[in-house]
Amino acid sequence: MIFAQPEVFMQQGNRYYQKQNYDQAVQSYLKVLDEGYESAELYYNLGDAYYRDGKLGYAILNYERALKLSPGDDDIRHNLALANSRTIDRLNTLPDFFLFQWWESFLALFTFSGWVYLSYVFYVLLLCIIVFYFFTRKPDNQRPALYSGLVVILLLIISVSISVIKYNREYNIKNGIVVEQSATAKLSPDPDSKDAFVIHEGLKVRLEDKVDNYYKIRLKDGKLGWLPVSDVEMI
Repeated sequence: MIFAQPEVFMQQGNRYYQKQNYDQAVQSYLKVLDEGYESAELYYNLGDAYYRDGKLGYAILNYERALKLSPGDDDIRHNLALANSRTIDRLNTLPDFFLFQWWESFLALFTFSGWVYLSYVFYVLLLCIIVFYFFTRKPDNQRPALYSGLVVILLLIISVSISVIKYNREYNIKNGIVVEQSATAKLSPDPDSKDAFVIHEGLKVRLEDKVDNYYKIRLKDGKLGWLPVSDVEMI
């Protein structure tokens, strides 16, 4: 069908959004996802539409997905922070040490793919320096090449190490967003189990395990519980 194209649905969603028809905008953006297309811009627009439509949990979910694809985007970070400020739950955790904040900001400069690409760049640059070092016959040229090579080796080690860290975070550590207005976590993956605690839409949780139709979740303050999979969406 000629109209079943991602860009058509994207433009359609943008028009609905401009007319403040946010529910229809959401439906159009979801059709883009159904076509197998995703991008930071799409998730950002979808988050905006959900936010305007009063669905805070889904808004935060899509802002998080957009940030995962474009970690350095200030607009996404701003809207995500704004949406998070409207969540109900306030977990008592120690504030991050400024060095940890700096480290997280440094990691967020690029996606996993971006850090891998940067590693390849440093690797190729190192090979060029090595070739230049062995083919030049002037000591005055070899010395700067040697120092440059050492610097590039250090940068290569750093970029490869960060690539490994990003890979572990993006593919081994799973986070989710509570999308129900109010969700009751259980002590075990059983509807008849005792209640552990109650959380609300928009809260970010760590997904540690899955048994049947329940996710084992961990909150930032260390609390553990089990939530129905319908109450939380994986980022």
